[in-house]
Amino acid sequence: MRVNRLLFKDRSDAAAQLRELLPIDRMKSELWSLIAVSSGGLVIAHEINKRLKLPIDFIFSAGIAAPQNPECELARVSETEEIVIHQALVDAFEIQVDYIYGEATRKHEEKILSAIYQYRKGEHFKSMKGKIILLIDEGSETGLKLMCAIKTAFAQKAKAVYVAAPIIPTSVAEALDPIVDEIFCLQEIDDYINTGYYYNEFNPIDEETIETILERRDELQR
Repeated sequence: MRVNRLLFKDRSDAAAQLRELLPIDRMKSELWSLIAVSSGGLVIAHEINKRLKLPIDFIFSAGIAAPQNPECELARVSETEEIVIHQALVDAFEIQVDYIYGEATRKHEEKILSAIYQYRKGEHFKSMKGKIILLIDEGSETGLKLMCAIKTAFAQKAKAVYVAAPIIPTSVAEALDPIVDEIFCLQEIDDYINTGYYYNEFNPIDEETIETILERRDELQR
């Protein structure tokens, strides 16, 4: 579906619209866990959760780019060291698997562990075993962040895995649909430009905002 830009004023507006689509009563009764897969997704998860007070967290991950093109993400590694690979790109660039795994180890040590210590004071991600998980993002270009989180949830034996995003490319929705329980999305877009294109205000999320949301998460879970 071709869509004009500016679907949302900002992330708060996107969260408010997405909240109307979610099964709020069931989420509360079944005690779903809201897991953001990006900093923007964390803000949206926080906005959705303001009156719900459900468990909320951020699963950190890092992208692995092509050697000669830092803008081209080939794979992604999660903080639990689950790796997903965009096989078509890896084949097209003739990338060796050893490169992917070497970069995954480096990104985990240099970027992800640093984020864990900064934002969770060194506390590692709580297991999703037996929980109903709602993975949340602000949008998606390739789906690798969501796929990496889904793989992590499966590895940790989550009871059920749902995905929520205000907008998502049709190709990503088609790839995720067979493997998750349900996708909650306001708009699937055929010719997806980039996530920021569809927001009037799409400022970077500062470190203080992430820290504040995760500190409030701790208060909710006490």
